[in-house]
Amino acid sequence: QVQLVESGGGLVQAGGSLTLSCTASGRTESLYALGWFRQAPGKERVIVATASRRGTTYYADSVEGRFTISRDDAKNTVLLLMNSLQSDDTAVYFCAAGDTYSRSARAYSYWGQGTQVTVSS
Repeated sequence: QVQLVESGGGLVQAGGSLTLSCTASGRTESLYALGWFRQAPGKERVIVATASRRGTTYYADSVEGRFTISRDDAKNTVLLLMNSLQSDDTAVYFCAAGDTYSRSARAYSYWGQGTQVTVSS
């Protein structure tokens, strides 16, 4: 089993920055992919960014150039650095982990509890 704990959400003004952090514990040696998803009220959960153990990364078009995903396997952590935040970025952000590098939420076996990010305009 793997446990994921997120932190770093909050309220920020448009144009501001936030950094989300996720720490994994348990059987972390099997975690090939670490990613971030988000879910806005009334909408489905969608990928924000993901990173493989080999260093491959993927970003959703909506965040490309503004967000950066960074993983530290020695510390079992993955960060999401969010810059130039917009009101459309308001959502609950979830950390996810799995043994397959994928853009699909279904590929991730482990999920954090979620952290709220609210961007005020």
